[in-house]
Amino acid sequence: MVAIAERIPAQQYEWRPAVQSRSFSEVLVHVATGNFMLLDVIGVAAPADLYAELPVDGEARFLDLIRRNDELVASIREKHVVVGLLKRSLQAVSQSLARAGADELDRRLSFFGEETSVRRVYMRLLAHADEHMGQMIAYLRFNGIPAPWPDWRPDRRT
Repeated sequence: MVAIAERIPAQQYEWRPAVQSRSFSEVLVHVATGNFMLLDVIGVAAPADLYAELPVDGEARFLDLIRRNDELVASIREKHVVVGLLKRSLQAVSQSLARAGADELDRRLSFFGEETSVRRVYMRLLAHADEHMGQMIAYLRFNGIPAPWPDWRPDRRT
């Protein structure tokens, strides 16, 4: 995701395929803030500089995280800020996962009345990022921007 974010020219960060679709910058900020929100669900507090004055816990906290994420998606546009936020969120996920042992991954938690585990939340983080990585690849291709990695097929290498 970071390589894709870095590949997109700054002047195209506002491009979107349709009026109702998210722009490049909006998708990338959405992924980053989603990471912070899901980490918060498992007990890794969202960064105070981005999420000031949230309720202590519970459904109200989660709903305020969503509200704040929407504000961040709508307001962060500059490439260097978007890339920095994405890197910061992915680093937070990586550090948190590296610290989590088997007991932590298997820890049960209740989320809006549904039982889940920390492991399942990490799986949701992965699925969410993967979903939007595919979206970003489609956006790149539509704009004639090559992916930031070589094609493994010899006939398609540039």
